[in-house]
Amino acid sequence: MNENSLATRVAVVTGAARGIGEAIARQLAHMGATVVLTARDQARLGQVKALIEQQEGKAIVAPCDLTDEKSIAALGERVSQECGRCDILVNNAGVGVLRKPLVELAVEEWDQMLHTNLRAPYLMIRALAPLMIAARSGHIINISSLAGKNVLPEGAAYAASKWGLNGLTYSVAEELRPYNVRVSVIAPGSVNTKFGSPGSGKDPKRMIQPEDVAAVVAMLVTQAATSFVSEVLLRPTMKP
Repeated sequence: MNENSLATRVAVVTGAARGIGEAIARQLAHMGATVVLTARDQARLGQVKALIEQQEGKAIVAPCDLTDEKSIAALGERVSQECGRCDILVNNAGVGVLRKPLVELAVEEWDQMLHTNLRAPYLMIRALAPLMIAARSGHIINISSLAGKNVLPEGAAYAASKWGLNGLTYSVAEELRPYNVRVSVIAPGSVNTKFGSPGSGKDPKRMIQPEDVAAVVAMLVTQAATSFVSEVLLRPTMKP
């Protein structure tokens, strides 16, 4: 992708401390965007910022607890005050408790997944979409999962959160279209990150790589203004 195709743009990426979020943040910075790095791990966010700046990119560290409404509202206010705009929002942060039957799942585990995977994207959109509406321009990308398109035994709560995120995406896309704001969802299969990988028995080399997801984000945010891709299902070429 063109290194300057996103010059002057501001992108906010959640879960940017590692994995898919880090790959997306580095890709958008490589394309010229100023990237607001959001996660709870401030030390790791600082390391990602340093890596971006080593490649002459621009990044801002903005720690945030995505399960806390006030923390997200404060983030939105900070982006508005310091950047004056938000052109791209990538709701990537996610957690999952897998390989556990629903009847054995603790209420706290259910709440953690639904708060992070579904409630947080809603709060992020509520905090930052007004900047896009005012500018009559913007792109929101939600990172879902193929678990939100299929059944997932021993992962019912995780699947429910991703089915919900898909529904949120499709619906808010129609709400924001009149303001020239595009909303897309990417649903990858198994990605080679620490999330869900240990004990899966899958070959990491055959799994989707974080950079593969980042490449799809790059494609989406550089589409012609006359159209947008509403959904991308991303699968590994060879089954892992």
